[in-house]
Amino acid sequence: MDPKKALVVFQGKQIRRTWFNDEWWFSVIDIVEALTESQRPRKYWNDLKTKLLGEGFEVSEKIGQLKIQAEDGKLRATDCATTKNMFRIIQSIPSPKAEPFKQWLAQVGYERVEEIQNPEIAQDRVKQYYEMKGYPKEWIEKRLRGIAIRQNLTEEWGNRAIEKDLEYAILTNEITKATFGKTVKEYREFKSLGKPNQNLRDHMTDWELILTMIGEKATTDITITKDSEGLEECKESAAEGGTIAGNTRKEIEEKTGKNLVSDENYLQLDKTKKLKKGADESQKN
Repeated sequence: MDPKKALVVFQGKQIRRTWFNDEWWFSVIDIVEALTESQRPRKYWNDLKTKLLGEGFEVSEKIGQLKIQAEDGKLRATDCATTKNMFRIIQSIPSPKAEPFKQWLAQVGYERVEEIQNPEIAQDRVKQYYEMKGYPKEWIEKRLRGIAIRQNLTEEWGNRAIEKDLEYAILTNEITKATFGKTVKEYREFKSLGKPNQNLRDHMTDWELILTMIGEKATTDITITKDSEGLEECKESAAEGGTIAGNTRKEIEEKTGKNLVSDENYLQLDKTKKLKKGADESQKN
């Protein structure tokens, strides 16, 4: 699950969600914290469950324990509920934010349905996300193209007995090492990315994005041509695809005398956004 789709924001509060059984399931703890601003949202939720049981709400049937990303980046089982059941839970939380939250929930809960019916909507939302962050227009165009190439590759992997998450990460690492001479972890450290939600590709330069696209497009085509099946065969194809991108990088570096593997990042955009938000709030006060 793409972090930018699995994480949504309500009035500055991050709400985690996951796609399960063809609909969005939201972290109940996150929503309780957003509505109540409680310092102990887990205790609040435990007390609320007792209250809901007394009101006839079948908690055990309506709430699911689903794995979503925690602050440490690991997937942990968390109480989650569908949009419909979250509406019922919100009714039992006295909060002035309840009504605007319901409107917000109805919108983000429906987004995925819209995106399935019209994939261009998903692309437009991603574009708006990067525009709001302040990324250059030319960079955004490359990033969106890279996302499409990546999706084609993962779809191909999915048809070739490759398991998501762990094995996808292993194959991606092969491409990255061959392209840039660094593992994904080493590359993240090189760019000073410490938080799990800081996507490496969101901090790549134009050339790094282009080389990533070359490596992943080449890997897709080689995988199809060789009819690679399973992890080991797909690893060979990934290494070959990454090597093509790596050779391209080295040739450009030789001709220009410039290193295309950069420690530059876009972390300043988050700082700029926070400063702007703080200034806006100061003006309101």
